[in-house]
Amino acid sequence: MDRREFLKRSAALSVGAGLLFLPKGLRGLTRLANAASYPDLVAVRGGTPEAMFDRGIKSIGGISRFVKSGQRVLLKPNISWDATPDGAANTSPGLIATLVKHCLDAGAAKVIVMDHSIEYWKNSLQNSGVHAAAIGAGAVYAPAESEKYYSNVAVNGRRLKETMIHEAILECDVLISVPVLKHHGGAGVSIAAKNLMGCVWNRMAYHSGGLQSCIADFLTVRKPDLSIVDANRVITKNGPRGGSPSDIVEMNSLLISQDIVAIDTAASMMLGRKPGEIEHIRLAAEAGLGRMDLSQLNIERIKI
Repeated sequence: MDRREFLKRSAALSVGAGLLFLPKGLRGLTRLANAASYPDLVAVRGGTPEAMFDRGIKSIGGISRFVKSGQRVLLKPNISWDATPDGAANTSPGLIATLVKHCLDAGAAKVIVMDHSIEYWKNSLQNSGVHAAAIGAGAVYAPAESEKYYSNVAVNGRRLKETMIHEAILECDVLISVPVLKHHGGAGVSIAAKNLMGCVWNRMAYHSGGLQSCIADFLTVRKPDLSIVDANRVITKNGPRGGSPSDIVEMNSLLISQDIVAIDTAASMMLGRKPGEIEHIRLAAEAGLGRMDLSQLNIERIKI
């Protein structure tokens, strides 16, 4: 890709990202809400992942809305790739550390971090920076590299009928999906729903059984109580691993929502995808697992 093409693509994606941050009068993406209610979706732009999370979670009522004293909290970030943070393939270490601290301050008995890495797990944990950040903030890492940590669970899905799920997701009181936004060659996008594929043992069963359907079907077993999308540095092509710095666009954004369909819809728009274009998001909406029509949501946009 030459410089002119790269700048053109980056500008186009920046326009897509900016849709969430236009004033209310310029588009119909936000409805009026009761002043006492919390927003359905918070979109923050312009700071570090840590600062954007601190500001965004305050607007949605604080982490104590979702995490109560004595609960076991599972954070599911992207830690699948043997890549450093500047490669944008994994969730920001600073965001995970900040989230761990918020959960512990809310009284969580234990905060657990896990991901079934795709590349060699020891290298992925170390080079991503996520493991050290999580442990340093007071979390516990749940090993995921052996089948012994997974139990077979029946799934009442369209295509997915059973899968082996990590014990941490089966035992937690609160599940928080914390993906990094990126392009995905098979699923179209990798966001909050796709991120949960890292909770199962046999990823290849998804691919052979219908990837898009299986991603949506998993949500019938366990939907996250909260999703937080790291859209600070975004792989816009050659995902989910990325091939070169030219694949990455600085979006300096973060999204927070209880509604996994809504947050994935909004985040996919930041990659230039139309609502309903990504099949697993559409299937999840059709199954009643969340709302894809953003015009019906109360969206708060924050610029730092």
